[in-house]
Amino acid sequence: MRTRRHAGIGAGLVALIAAIATGLSMFLTAAPQASAAALTEVTNFGNNPGGLRMYLYVPDRPAARPGVLVAMHGCNGWAQGFHQGTEFASLADRHGFIVIYPQANKSANGMSNCFDVWSNEALRHGGGSDPVSIVSMVDYVLQRHSGDPERVFATGFSSGAMETLNLLATYPDVFKAGAPFAGVPYACLGPAGCGDKSPQQWGDLVRNAYPGYTGARPRVTAWHGTNDSVLPYSMLQEEIDQWTNVHGLSQTPTSTDSPQSGWTRRVYGSGQVEAYTINGAGHDLPHNGMAAHAIRFFGLDGGGTTPPP
Repeated sequence: MRTRRHAGIGAGLVALIAAIATGLSMFLTAAPQASAAALTEVTNFGNNPGGLRMYLYVPDRPAARPGVLVAMHGCNGWAQGFHQGTEFASLADRHGFIVIYPQANKSANGMSNCFDVWSNEALRHGGGSDPVSIVSMVDYVLQRHSGDPERVFATGFSSGAMETLNLLATYPDVFKAGAPFAGVPYACLGPAGCGDKSPQQWGDLVRNAYPGYTGARPRVTAWHGTNDSVLPYSMLQEEIDQWTNVHGLSQTPTSTDSPQSGWTRRVYGSGQVEAYTINGAGHDLPHNGMAAHAIRFFGLDGGGTTPPP
C-alpha cells in the first residue's frame, strides 16, 4: 500500500465540515440567467426522509426525452445560489436537459446546509436520509417531464461533491456518471474515515454500499485545485484510486493532456474515470468553462463524451 499524508483530514467529520464554509460566497450571489425559464420549488415530490427541499430548472425548450442533472451546493450554500452562480442552467438552455437543485439542511459543528454523507442511512442503498430524497426528486422529473432514465447524472461542489460520489456508490442503478468538484472519496466521512487506503479498500467501500449489485458502474470526472486549503489536493488521487478500482482499471492513466492552460487531465481506461488538476485553484470550483466539460463528459450536449477543447 502506498503511503500519503492527508493533513487536516484525520481529525474527522467535525473539523472537516467546520472548514467547508470557506470559499462558498461565489455561489450565493450572481447575475440572473438570461432565459425566461425560472427556478421553481417543487413540493410533495415523493419519499423525502432527508427533509430536503427541491428546486427545479426546466429550460424553455427541453429535449423530447431530456437528460436530468442533479447539481448540489456546498455547506452553508443554497440551491438558488448554486443555480445562479454556476453555468449548469445556461447549458441546460442550450442543450435541453433539466437541472435539479436540492437544498441541503444538515448541520455539524455550527455549519448548516450540508448534505448527509456520514450517517449509516446515507451510506447504503435504500438506507434513507438525503440520497433517498434525491432519488425521489429524480423519479419525479423522469415521470412528470418524460426524462430519460439512461441519462441521469450528478455534480456538486464540496459537500455537494461528496454527495455526488455518495449517490454514485449507493444508487449506481440510477446515476450514470458524476462530476465532483473539490470533494473526497465515497465513505470518507463515515466510519471508515479519510485516512490512506489502497485502491482495493476504497473500491470495496463502494461495492459494499449496494451488496449484490452487478450492473454497470457510473463514470467519474473529478476536479480539484492544487491550492485547496479546505480539502487537500491529495483527496483527488484517493477518489481516482477508488473509482478506477471500482471499474477494474489500472491506476496508471492511459493518457494525459492539458485542455486549457493550468489544467491537467488524466484519463483512465477508455474514459470511465478522469481526473482534472487545476493548478493554483483553491476551494472555489467550478470556474467558468468547467461545467461545459462536465456536461460533455456526461453526453448531455449531444456531442458524445469527449470534452471540448
